[in-house]
Amino acid sequence: MNFPVPLHPVAASFKSQIKNIWTLCGVLIFIGFLVIFNHGCSKVSRPDDLIGYPKPYTVGEKQYQPLAHSRDFHQRGIASWYGAKFHGRTTSNGEIYDMYSMTAAHKTLPFDTYVKIRNLKNGKQVKVRINDRGPFVRGRIIDISYQAAKKLGIVTAGTAPVEITALGSMGKANSRSKSNPPWVPLDYDAGNFSIQVGAFSTWENAERLKRTLEKSHANVRITVCGNGYETFYRVRVGKCSSLKQALAYERILIQNGYNDAFAIAE
Repeated sequence: MNFPVPLHPVAASFKSQIKNIWTLCGVLIFIGFLVIFNHGCSKVSRPDDLIGYPKPYTVGEKQYQPLAHSRDFHQRGIASWYGAKFHGRTTSNGEIYDMYSMTAAHKTLPFDTYVKIRNLKNGKQVKVRINDRGPFVRGRIIDISYQAAKKLGIVTAGTAPVEITALGSMGKANSRSKSNPPWVPLDYDAGNFSIQVGAFSTWENAERLKRTLEKSHANVRITVCGNGYETFYRVRVGKCSSLKQALAYERILIQNGYNDAFAIAE
């Protein structure tokens, strides 16, 4: 009968250390495998996965991504209106469309955002609340109710070039006082204002315009913002304490050739 030969204590200790090393290596390799596997299988973030961004929706073959907020929103384009044909139908946010209320449809602004609309032909202005999606007609940026169109003076023509500026969003009413309004608009008559001269998708173009403006204007800066898909670099000038002062500065910039300049609340 063969009996195992006992190892020398030093050899036994060495063998034990080798075994521990191999065990440790195996554990590390397994952990590494898990890290690589999880990384490779992790879900790629999409704009609708980002905190605060609503899910996109599709109309026809085009997808639209609603904005998470309306801060600094400003847009120029063609407005149209919709009336009796849709009166009494359900809007995109679940309300019943009333052609005599001051509401509007926009493709991406958050529901319950209040916007100021200025008719660029006659200077008339109205304030409406976004409660619907649209218009899905090429070249149009907002669809307003019959009542709003009447006040803007565009019922007969059907469309008009306008400028829209976000004023604020629905706020929580004070439960102790029913007299408080259920929305909190931003104050666009007093506060801090500047004039946006351009917006670019590349820093280099924004920096180029900034250097040009700095030759004749003070307080020129670049602000960075994103919409969930890409980053924009906005070039702004000036520091104004009232909307009246900002609009006067805006006119000067437009007269100097900066046709896309517009006043904006900080």
